[in-house]
This record gives sequence, C-alpha cells and structure tokens, in this order.
Amino acid sequence: MKGSKQGMDVTRPRKLQPLTVGGELRKLRNRLASAAVGRKMRLDAEQIFDSALNPEVVEVTSLKTWSLIPPLPLGPVITPGPHSPRSPFPCDPKLNDKIVLWVGDISLLNVDAIVNSTNESMLERNSVSDRIYSQAGQGLLEEIKNEIKECKTGDVQVTSGHNLPARYIIHTVGPKYNIKYQTAAENSLHSCYRNVLQKACELGVNTIAIPAINSVKRNYPPDQGAHIALRTVRRFLDKYSSCLDKVVLTVENSDAGIYELLLPLYFPRTEQEEFHAARQLPNCVGGLDGEPLLPDRQIRIIDNPHHLHADEESLSTQLEGLGVGEHAFSQMQGDLDQQRLLGDLPTYNTEYTSESMMREMQNNISYDRLLRRARTEDLSEISGIGCLYQSGVDRFGRPVIVFVGKWFKFNEINLEKALLYLIYLLDPLVKGDYVITYFHTMTGNNNYPSFNWLKEVYNILPYKYKKNLKAFYIVHPTFWTKMMTWWFTTFMAPAIKQKVFSLPGVEYLYTSMTPDQLEIPAFITEYDMTINGIRYVSASESG
Repeated sequence: MKGSKQGMDVTRPRKLQPLTVGGELRKLRNRLASAAVGRKMRLDAEQIFDSALNPEVVEVTSLKTWSLIPPLPLGPVITPGPHSPRSPFPCDPKLNDKIVLWVGDISLLNVDAIVNSTNESMLERNSVSDRIYSQAGQGLLEEIKNEIKECKTGDVQVTSGHNLPARYIIHTVGPKYNIKYQTAAENSLHSCYRNVLQKACELGVNTIAIPAINSVKRNYPPDQGAHIALRTVRRFLDKYSSCLDKVVLTVENSDAGIYELLLPLYFPRTEQEEFHAARQLPNCVGGLDGEPLLPDRQIRIIDNPHHLHADEESLSTQLEGLGVGEHAFSQMQGDLDQQRLLGDLPTYNTEYTSESMMREMQNNISYDRLLRRARTEDLSEISGIGCLYQSGVDRFGRPVIVFVGKWFKFNEINLEKALLYLIYLLDPLVKGDYVITYFHTMTGNNNYPSFNWLKEVYNILPYKYKKNLKAFYIVHPTFWTKMMTWWFTTFMAPAIKQKVFSLPGVEYLYTSMTPDQLEIPAFITEYDMTINGIRYVSASESG
C-alpha cells in the first residue's frame, strides 16, 4: 500500500473519485498505451496511470496504534524509588490506543477530518497542501475563494472534504519563527493545535489526521514544534478523551525520527518509559492546556510576592519580605507539576533565611567574576590535557560533555584554572538541556578530587547547571566510586541525585546517543571490549 509502513496489516482499499484533471490524464494514458510497443508495455503504462487516477484509500483501522508499537530498549532496568522524579505525563494505555504515528499521504486517509497547514490567503504551496488540493478537486478552491477567503495565524477554518475520503478539512495557519519573537511563535503554534482539536470536537468527528503544522519554510525548528504538538495533544486528550477515538499524527519522512523519539516523553507506554521521560522532558512543559509559560514572569512573582519596589525598600527589607511560607503563592510549592511548569524553581520555605539568600548572591557574584576570567585568561594548559570536552549530541539533540577521569591529575594540575576551563566550556551549553558522561575507566588514586574541592565547585556553579543537567552517566564505576557518588549526592548535591546513573559499559550509552556522536579515547574502547567482549562490538555496530 502506498504511504503505509512495511509489514502493516491493511484492509482492502477502496477507490477515490477521479481527479478533476482525469480526462486529460486518460487521454495521455491512451496515447502512451497505444504508442507502447508490445502487449506488456501497454499493460504497464495502463497500470501506472490507473494508479494515478485511482489512488488507494488508507483505512485508519489498518494503522497500528502507539500502544502496539514496542518501546525502544532503554538500557539497564532502573526501579523508580519513592523520591524519583515524576512525569507530568503518566502512562495511560487508553490514551496510547488513540494515538497513531504514520508516515504517508494525509489526503488518502479515510478519517472524519484532516488538517491542512497553510498561509493566511489559504493558497500556500507545499507538499502536503498540494496533495490535498489535488485530490479534493476544484470544488475546494471554489469554496475557499467564495466562502472562506482567509484565515489568521493560529485560527482555523473548516471546509468540506469534497473528493477526499475525509468529510472535513480543518485549515490552520502556523506562525513564522524568529528567535526574537520565540514566545509569540510558540503561543501561535499551540493555538493552532488547540483550536484544531476543539473544532474537531465541535464538528462531532471521531477520527482526525494532523500533520506537522510548524513549517521549516517558516523557519520553525522541527523538534521544538514537535514538543508543542505532542504536549498540546496530550493535555487535550487528558481532559477530553471521549471526544476523539483516533488522532493520526501524519508526518513526512524528515520528521518521523523526531516524533519517534519524542512521543515516549508525552505518551509513555511502560513504567520504565515514564521514568526515563521524567528525566528527558524539557524544563518547561507548558501549562494545563500545553500552552507556553513565561518563566521570567513566574520567577518575579514568586521571588517578590508582595511586589516590593527596589527604590522604596532597602535590600534587607526585601529579603525579610521574601518569606513566602504564609503567602498564597506558597501553596504552589507542594505541587510537583506546578513546580515543573514554573521552570523547576528552587523551593522556598520559612527556613530559607536571608542569610542563605545572601550566600547565594555572593556565589553568583563569584561566578560572574570567574566567567569573566575564563573568557580572557589563557587556559591552554588545561584544554591541552583533553580530559573535558564536548562530544556531539544525544538522540534528543542535547550536547554531551565527556570527562575522562584517567587524564585528570588532581594533584598535578592548577585547580583554579581547571575550574575556569570548566566554566568556559559549559557556560554557553548549560543555557539549555545537557548531559555529562564521566569515564572512570582505569583511574587511580591521583585522579580522585577531594570532597572539599568538589563541594566548592558545586556551590559556585549557578542553579542553571543543576536544573538543565538531564543525566550524569558514570561509565565503568568501581564499588568505591558508587559509594562516594551516593555519599556526595545525598549530603552535598541532592538536587542531582536522581540524575546520576552508573553504567557497566559503553554499550549502555547507545540508548541515549549514537556511536558516531561519542568520541572517546582508544584505551576506553579497548578496556570495554576486554570486560564486555562481543556485546560492545554488537552495540556499536547496531547503533
């Protein structure tokens, strides 16, 4: 079947109404068939044009739902503890049965409604719209010209399906993306998906096919658009699951990989997927409807709930006024989902005194001074060691920082410059999500930093380092390493405790990143092969 995945069971297709240009195509078909030499060539020519004149309809019942597609391997099985991070999108088999991810021609789907992403004049030329207009026929163009005429960005307009299998076409206009107006673009894209789903419910449809409304043609990053699409659909189905039986996410080949990776974050199929999703989700997963939030405004509200003005109150008075324990906003602090929506803000309580806040302010001042030094001083002495560097990105596009323990000679290097180089390398990366991979391979006593130095570094680094760190992998750990890691994350760095994972071999990294994105020294590869043997080779070849 055209457009369907290989190995997929499908029902016998029915035929669409001929295209509006069918007469001309039939004349061309007959001329070519007549000119063809031999019976076989005539039959081939007729078959090709019959396929163009009568494309096959894809029944939605023939497509596999998301719940029937087996999850990708997630590496070592990890049992979530009572204090493990919780995903705001729990595993829900009933919702997973409503989701279909399909690569194919949306105009061939036999659903109640399909979505067309277009421009405000509703005449945009793109591969999806072209197929819809071609199959629907001249009647669609006339309806738009005479009755609809235009559609504003973020809004929807409805037309008949005309010659399509679908009864309705819901047209919507996606936004143009500009980094300066990122928030406006995100809000408009959310409105597109939300309005499409609401309109589908108003029309009383049971099945709907939705393409990627965000467009590379309008400079919208595909991965960011997919996040908004999936979380909006998930939030809508959480509230109105009875409205829709099937939501077919119809994507092009270029977007298929992105949706396959991101769907488990918003529609986890197992407890393990849900646990991993809690660590992989972006810091902001939108509001209760999936709409984008403004973290800066939320931070200002919580940090200054009494709206004190700097020019009227002294710094000490403001710090005293920051006790939010008795304020109405303090009710948010116990809500883990709300904390995630507000950007993983640190929890303030009545014990969070002005003294601790002053200490945090002093650390921020110290960090700013170190950052200025890191940008100006010569750090080639540390960079030349090669123990810390960025090595590509993981499967979610997040930068991967590699730290090679064996090459970090704690007692021999300048620790102050080591800290400066750490800041120089990480500061531009930690503005977004990132992961760290530490190789403990073949390290000795002279490679172990003191706890005092680690504590000093941890305290100096701003909160964004802890917040945006999504995973800290320790490869080839020893028993001593596991014990010290537990002690450090329990008593010194509890904010990252749930993000640290000990892995026995390099192969376990390949569920999070592809081998071609991971550059590691040869001695690590050789050591891994000696202890893991053929498993290492198999993992790297299949990556």
